Amino acid sequence: MSDSILRSKAKEYAIQIVLLCRTMKKNGEEAALIQQLLRAGTSVGANLHEAQYAQSTKDFISKLEIALKECNESDYWIELLHEVGSIPEDDFHALHDRIIELRRMLVSSVRTMKDKDHG
Repeated sequence: MSDSILRSKAKEYAIQIVLLCRTMKKNGEEAALIQQLLRAGTSVGANLHEAQYAQSTKDFISKLEIALKECNESDYWIELLHEVGSIPEDDFHALHDRIIELRRMLVSSVRTMKDKDHG
């Protein structure tokens, strides 16, 4: 896994989330849910960025695991907002596909780092 590829993909995802939330706000959609999605969706990349400066392997793994949790949470908000009609079908599928990709990369990275730490 190339950490820079993962960080880059997480940043692209965060940009998609920010733009989507901006549009939903303009359309008068569910403000509280939008805030939750905005926080969780941008937190994935923020935790990966923070992981670069981890104080230990354990700290690095912890940041990756937090990013994974935020990824899963943002997936929930996207699904919920889609189901109530706030996110169009095409946007939903594009974001959901990105989340699946990020989740796979994060799970793989966590496993790799845990194996190295215990190896």
